[in-house]
Amino acid sequence: MSSAFKAGLIQTNVSNEMAENVAFVREQARAARDAGADFIMTPENTGLIGANRAETLAKAETEESHAMLAAARASARETGAWFLLGSIHVRVPGEEQIRNRSYLIDSAGGVVASYDKIHMFDVQLAGGESYRESSTFKPGERSVLAETPWGVLGMTICYDLRFPYLYRDLAHAGATMLSIPSSFTVPTGQAHWHTLMRARAIETGCFVFAPAQVGTHKGSNRKTYGHSIAVAPWGEVLADAGGEKAGFVIADVDPAKIAEARKMVPSLTHDRKYAEPVLHKPTVAKAAE
Repeated sequence: MSSAFKAGLIQTNVSNEMAENVAFVREQARAARDAGADFIMTPENTGLIGANRAETLAKAETEESHAMLAAARASARETGAWFLLGSIHVRVPGEEQIRNRSYLIDSAGGVVASYDKIHMFDVQLAGGESYRESSTFKPGERSVLAETPWGVLGMTICYDLRFPYLYRDLAHAGATMLSIPSSFTVPTGQAHWHTLMRARAIETGCFVFAPAQVGTHKGSNRKTYGHSIAVAPWGEVLADAGGEKAGFVIADVDPAKIAEARKMVPSLTHDRKYAEPVLHKPTVAKAAE
């Protein structure tokens, strides 16, 4: 098993202006590295949160020209740390919709892997909040694993969290760590964030890393829950950035805990085939003649 390391989770309060978000991430990456982080991670929508659909589409950039991707690669080279760019809005030539894409970057600034968010957040929340990501983003079609110096990372994004079969598939395919960069709403975060993050770690025997957006976002007035979190395979919360401000937290990660948890409850080896559910209905007895 690989050696222990420190994960640095950057919690951001991005605006709809790329340049100021780039400056904040670069600054926090340096600070996290100074605090000992070997693997630095940012949330979903690290580049920006648009004021509306039109602005989000208008400000999306291709990989080749994306300022936040270039900044993340530069931060990796500068600090010598691995970097997870939680997600940015990427325009693919020839496609009307854009991609919500996560990047794993090595310490030399090279892109090791990328992942497009599969599950779209199309919901109407109580209180009037409404989201329809499928009108802006094209869903991804493949799950992604990537090697790091500390184990195999299964890459996901935010709303994917609610689909546990994805995480079980990643664990069966070799994942020992899971990334879930997020921009959770306040109502859903208060109700479900910690419970679901701990559940994904426990049921897979993986470390879970979920850097998150926080606060009211300038330009859009969107509100996000924060609580960037790292969870161990047995379900212990190793770090939680809270729900008040941007910054970063450091989590001490010991990969030996993966084997320990999976040995105690080896549920990943206990899958069984079963028939699809069949609905049984009560038999209505005929009335006596």
